[in-house]
Amino acid sequence: MRSRNPVFSRRGFSRDNGYAGFNTAPQAGGPAVATQGNPYAQPTGDQYAQNPYAQNPYAQQDLQHGAPPQAPATTGRMTIDDVVLRTGSTLGVLILTAALSWALLPIDDANISRSYGIGIGAALIGMVLAFAQSFKRKASPALILTYAAFEGVFLGVVSNIVDNRIADGAAMQAVIGTMAVFAGVLIAYKAGWIRVNRRFYGFVMAAALGFILLMTVNLLFAVFGGGDGLGFRSGALGVVFGVIGIILGACFLALDFKQVEDGIAYGAPREEAWFAAFGLTLTLVWIYLEFLRLISILNSSD
Repeated sequence: MRSRNPVFSRRGFSRDNGYAGFNTAPQAGGPAVATQGNPYAQPTGDQYAQNPYAQNPYAQQDLQHGAPPQAPATTGRMTIDDVVLRTGSTLGVLILTAALSWALLPIDDANISRSYGIGIGAALIGMVLAFAQSFKRKASPALILTYAAFEGVFLGVVSNIVDNRIADGAAMQAVIGTMAVFAGVLIAYKAGWIRVNRRFYGFVMAAALGFILLMTVNLLFAVFGGGDGLGFRSGALGVVFGVIGIILGACFLALDFKQVEDGIAYGAPREEAWFAAFGLTLTLVWIYLEFLRLISILNSSD
């Protein structure tokens, strides 16, 4: 399965880099997992039975004891623990650098321009690193963690500015909102209230593309025309688009959960857990920034 974030795409867990779940859904213990649409499939017991000496070091021993030949145990496969550990490491680096930039980069009148410039520079570097990882066929832990470090610097500066100059407590509110969305989507996904299929994927991608295009046009108008551009990020329209951005982030979380689920079911290599961590981090950053922007708009209109 291939999952896409609102900004960055990344490799998923299928032979054709398409959504594996949209080819043949994995069934526990079924042959479809091993043979159809699964690049990580291992030969099944029936395949070993047809040729008990091919790639099966246990075939002769099994035949001697009168037992049907069995495939050797699979090792080095991705588990949910791997995903949790690597996601925790990535978010840990991001949170650490965000806290350091909050504490070390002052935002008083004399230094705010410099601190904001450093934050924007870190954001641009993080974007380049994220694109570099998105186009790599293999996950690079160093690249992912470096991206998280620079993204943390940007988030620390922006959060500090919003929290101290626009809306007191905005950063904590955005964190709580992001955690609530994550927990809510996870519960809904596990309960089966959200069904991630081809139609869901197509709808989310079309909505995200339209959203990004509108925000890009608004940014261009703001840069070259001054003011708030077309007004998509301020006032009542800003609130509406902020809510839409958060909903899109929640939808991408569902796609991320599906990616992880398919990767485990299809026996993806353990190192692929870094892709899952990378994608989840991108989505959580997106949701956090949308919450921060929404809180800023609501407070500025008071």
